[in-house]
Amino acid sequence: MSVKTLTDLPGLKEDHLAQLAEMGINSVADMKKALGDEATAKELIKTLSGVGPKTVDKWKTELENVGEVEKVKKETKPAEVVVVEKDDDVYTVKLKPELDDETEDAMAKRALISGRRPAFKRQEWFRYSKLGEKWRRPKGIHSKMKRKLKRRPPVVLIGYRGPVLARNLHPSGFEEKLVFNVDDLDGVDPKRQAVRIGGAVGTKKRIVIEDRAEELGIRVLNRMV
Repeated sequence: MSVKTLTDLPGLKEDHLAQLAEMGINSVADMKKALGDEATAKELIKTLSGVGPKTVDKWKTELENVGEVEKVKKETKPAEVVVVEKDDDVYTVKLKPELDDETEDAMAKRALISGRRPAFKRQEWFRYSKLGEKWRRPKGIHSKMKRKLKRRPPVVLIGYRGPVLARNLHPSGFEEKLVFNVDDLDGVDPKRQAVRIGGAVGTKKRIVIEDRAEELGIRVLNRMV
């Protein structure tokens, strides 16, 4: 696959272009240079929503085949996208939490651990389709998976957990708070917390909550638009 623009990279969306521009990445050449720095690669994982270690590794593999001629072309003609316009609406970067250095490191470590964590599937999910793949603790006195014998599927253990500081945080770094009306927005710290509107809330009330949250500078994780 020939990578000519940033959007040709697998997993990179148009919504990410504005965030990349803030980091000084406007071309394929800039991205290749950024991925060569381990600290910048971690910053990409923390900043871009839906981008993990596996996606960054794919980008490195794709950009290794980019020739020097194509690199010069991209440096002379950088990407023109600074903001993304969709239906006459200008994309604005979403609110980010104010995190200390320890929490930011924990978020980056959690992303790396999540990329290495195996997929836990129910015992004999491959044998009986009616069981499904959803995790269930293995049972039975003869269960070899329960006894953790070799060449058996992995079992959920405490060692697979991520850092304590990043636990239960949204991928953006916010603490989630469930709200059902405008009054629930009181006491929300916009620097550390973001709100998620309950599924039982109707459209009319959701609009009122979103408008009030925007006035208070609070990020809504599940906006309608």
